[in-house]
Amino acid sequence: MSLNPSLANQPAPGRIWLIRTAVGLIFLTQGFLKYTDPAMGVNRFTRIGFPHPAFTAYMVGAFEMVCGVLVLSGLFTRLAAVPLLVIISTAIATTKIPELWKPGQGFWFMVSDARTDFAMLCSLLFLVLSGAGQVSLDFRRSSLREGPPA
Repeated sequence: MSLNPSLANQPAPGRIWLIRTAVGLIFLTQGFLKYTDPAMGVNRFTRIGFPHPAFTAYMVGAFEMVCGVLVLSGLFTRLAAVPLLVIISTAIATTKIPELWKPGQGFWFMVSDARTDFAMLCSLLFLVLSGAGQVSLDFRRSSLREGPPA
């Protein structure tokens, strides 16, 4: 089954800004918290076992804030979603999957605790595949590059 070429070249719907807003704001605020709240930043990265937890927390926080703003604005959305996919995948692997083997937690605890991370993972995959949509700086940039219709 092949993708219809006429559909492949169609711009993504403008409603994608709703997904971009949720993803962008969540990553922007979580990145900010890594700088302002030690429990969300350095202490958390120390507890998880990352080497150089201060450097790692601040680096991850910076990526979350910068990429969050890019996703929120719809500028370089697909590119900005890639590091966020790495971050959310690492978060799931280091904080959610281990819950399966902790006493008193297990599968249902992990599923409940991972719901936001899973939603962000799916939303980021959606943005990588579909792009920023018509209400975005990416769309405006591509429209300017292509010029007016002949």
